[in-house]
Amino acid sequence: MYTKSMEDYLEAIYCIIERKGFARTKDIARELEIRPPSVTEMLKKLSNRGLVRYEKYAGVTLTREGEKVARVIKLRHDTLKRFLSILLISDKTANEDACELEHVLKPETIEQLTKFVRFVEKAPMYPRWLEHFKEYCRAGAFECEHCKD
Repeated sequence: MYTKSMEDYLEAIYCIIERKGFARTKDIARELEIRPPSVTEMLKKLSNRGLVRYEKYAGVTLTREGEKVARVIKLRHDTLKRFLSILLISDKTANEDACELEHVLKPETIEQLTKFVRFVEKAPMYPRWLEHFKEYCRAGAFECEHCKD
């Protein structure tokens, strides 16, 4: 089992490597908005657990296991962010809340949310109920002859 902090580091390293092709201590510090010495401390822990390859003054890479864990965390985050966006939550808040939720929801919940998000996103022209929800959020009410509030 990994701590929330470990998962945050793995996800950050994964995202940095996706963007730049490599990750350095200062990149991770900037991404997580923490000081480089804290990053160094965690990189040592992650290295001891076989999740990253880290050498002082060199780049950081994910091991095969580290990348596997990071991909799962990133998928959870992206799914939660997309779900919250469907609920018309601002991009900034959706991202921040996804960061919190990704660590506390059970796999079953994530799996069902993933299915729901995929279903909604593949629905032709967004389902009508989603348009009704947008109207409800905008107006605070929704009139429907088949529905009752």
